This record gives sequence, structure tokens and C-alpha cells, in this order.
Amino acid sequence: MRRAAQVACGLAVLGGAVALRIPLCPFAIVTRHPCPGCGLTRASLELAQGHVGAAMHLHPLSLVLVPVVALVLGYNLLAYVKDGRVAAAESLQGRGATAIAVVLGALGIIVWVARFFGAFGGPVPV
Repeated sequence: MRRAAQVACGLAVLGGAVALRIPLCPFAIVTRHPCPGCGLTRASLELAQGHVGAAMHLHPLSLVLVPVVALVLGYNLLAYVKDGRVAAAESLQGRGATAIAVVLGALGIIVWVARFFGAFGGPVPV
């Protein structure tokens, strides 16, 4: 129960920060430039409301990245609450998982660089 309460408190703080529009990205806070994932939190909220076009405008990879991130975070949270394991998704290793992570990471960086040159609506405001 203690771990479930910790997770609930953490999610409440995160939810409050998102609701109050407090910047969460350390890269953007320090550099005043968007990181490769900038826009994904807002895109997640848009997808949750069914606004696919708005989500795609905030981050072109949101339709792929948001479900992947949600599954990994959900798996980690459940493993922590149930067994006390931290970073449980790291145990999901193998060629397939590594290949997916490398491809998604490379695509994220390609989109990030392309946005600086005006592609996909340009950089997301920080």
C-alpha cells in the first residue's frame, strides 16, 4: 500500500504541474530551446481528448511515441507497486526491443533537427 500511495502522490504532483503548465523539461528550462521530446506531454493530453491533428502538430511522432511511453511507464509503475522493482522495463531486453528503441530514438532526433529548419511546423514553443 505504501508504494501505491507513493505512486499516487507522484502522479498527483505531475498532474498538478501539467495542469498549471509548469515547464517539466530540464533541457528546455536550461537552454530555452525544445528538446527532441518537447511537445509530447501536450500531444499526450491532446490524444487523450481525441484531438489527433493537434497532437500531430505538437509532435509528429506522438501517435507512435505516446503509446510506447505510456506502456513502459505503466509497466514500471505496476512492477514498482507490486514487487518494488524500479526501472522494470529495462529487463525487457532483446534484439527487437533494442532495435525499436534505436529506431524511435533516431526518428526523434531526425524530427527534432528537421523542426529547427521549419519542417513539421517548426520548433515547438518552449
